[in-house]
Parts: sequence; C-alpha cells; structure tokens
Amino acid sequence: MPFEVDYDYKPMPSCRLGYSGLRVPLFALGSWLTMGGSVTEIIKTAFENGINFFDLAENYSKGKAEETMGHAIEELGFRRSDIIIASKVFFGVRSGPNAGGLSRKHIIEGTQVESLSRLQMNYVDIMFVHRPDPDVPMEEVVRAFNYIIEKGWAFYWGTSEWSAEQIEEAFYIAHTFGLIAPIAEQCQHSTLQRKRPEKEYINLYKKYGYGITTYSSLHFGVLTGKYNDVCVLRKNFFRDFINQQEEMINKVRALTKIANEELDAPISALALARVAKNRNTSSIIFRASKPEQSSQKTLKLWKCFPN
Repeated sequence: MPFEVDYDYKPMPSCRLGYSGLRVPLFALGSWLTMGGSVTEIIKTAFENGINFFDLAENYSKGKAEETMGHAIEELGFRRSDIIIASKVFFGVRSGPNAGGLSRKHIIEGTQVESLSRLQMNYVDIMFVHRPDPDVPMEEVVRAFNYIIEKGWAFYWGTSEWSAEQIEEAFYIAHTFGLIAPIAEQCQHSTLQRKRPEKEYINLYKKYGYGITTYSSLHFGVLTGKYNDVCVLRKNFFRDFINQQEEMINKVRALTKIANEELDAPISALALARVAKNRNTSSIIFRASKPEQSSQKTLKLWKCFPN
C-alpha cells in the first residue's frame, strides 16, 4: 500500500546547486554499495525529516542500488516532482570495451537504457560523471550530456572527482559550441580532506559559480570519534603508514575535546558544520543502514550551527 506522503514535511535549509536554479537540501541520502535494513523505511524517514535528495550511481551494487531505490520510491507513492534523484555514469555494470567510460555510446545508453530502466523513471534530475576519462575527447563528453538533457533524460549534469583543469576544459567546450555546461562537482570534503574543494576549485567558484555536493564528510566514520580509542600497533614495515594514521587520530581526538567541552556537541556535528559553512557547498551526502540514522535525531545536527 503506498505511503501517504505528508507534503508538509519538516523543513531543512536548502541551497541552489551551483549556479543552477535547482534547490537541494543541506543533507542528501546516498546509497554507496547498498543500503542495509529496510530501504523503503530509510527513505520514508529521511523524507519526513526534510531530505528529498537521493544520490546513486550506475555501478553501486552493480545496478541493484538504482533498482532498489526505484522500487522503494514507487512503493512510497512519492510525486516525482517532490524528490530529486541524482545518478552517476562511468563505471558501468558489466564488462566490455564500451560498457564503461565516457564515450557518447556509454553516456547515452548508460543513462537512457540502463539507469532510467532500473529506476523505473523517465528522467533523473542530475547525472554526474563519476570520473574523468582521458581516452575520450572532452567535446564528445560535453556533447553527449547536452544530448541527454535535450532529450529530457536529465535536467542537469555535473562532475565527480574531476580536476579543476578538466572542469575548466568542459566549460570552455560548452561556451565555445553553445552547449550545456556542468553545474556542480561531487567530491570528498572533510576536515581531513580539504585541498581540492578549498583550494583547487577556488577559481571555479568565482568564475562560474560552480557548486559542490560532498561525500565522506565524516571521513569514512573517523570524524565520528569511534576510532579515538583504537590502539595502533607499530611494525617497522608499516611505520610511515601507521604514523600517518596515528597523527590523524590525534587530530580527531583534539577536535572531539573541543566539540564536547567548548561547543557541547558531538564531533560529527562539528565536522559536518565545517563543511556546510563553505558557501560553495550545496549538499552533504551521507549513508544510512537503518531508519534511525536518517531520523530527526540525526538531522538535528544542522541546528548545531548557523546557516
């Protein structure tokens, strides 16, 4: 039985995605690998708490993530216009010379034939390029995404883990030939991973109004503090690696003390707040394996800091 959607769901701060007119919530729900537990309940709980932005990719669980999301959205009975769906193309789901990468063939077939079929949808709101492809001319890539947008299979396109130089080239091609340029980058950004979003992309923000959606903003769980008490064993062969890990944990321990004693907040809230305070951050993607992780208790984190 379809879920009776409460369209007066709890509000959440939202931002324009890059220079586009699309507004996305501060938090987005991702499905890297797969979501454990009841996917339908997780999505329902997230939506009730203001999250209507869901991020996927063609290769997550070899296509099962898109299939599962599509079934859950249908079961919940959401109006398509009330949710934002993003997917990513590059890696493909099977082997073969044209089963991945950024050829015009794979971009178009990966979007229209593959992802949309698995999602049981006519379009995605954003199609991200999961990685750059040095073997394909940039003009071919930009023209292919221009085509899928003109066909109505996606409203916008963006990049993921591209260098500033590659993004700049995409804009040059788009502007030169009157094509549609990307609107945002999806990259790692956390207190422990700062160089690309805080330094390398500076000129992109200023010149194009480029935006970012972030993932691993808790650095794969390290910035929750759950590894603070882990003892690292020293072995000569791994000495440099171990020293780096120990240095990172020591930083997190210091930040945990500041968060707890000075801000009366968990380290995770401080870590997310730091990413959200970047004026170029449009949305922060997180995963959940059970409904309570996407509940109001978790989503209250954004109240720990001003907009």
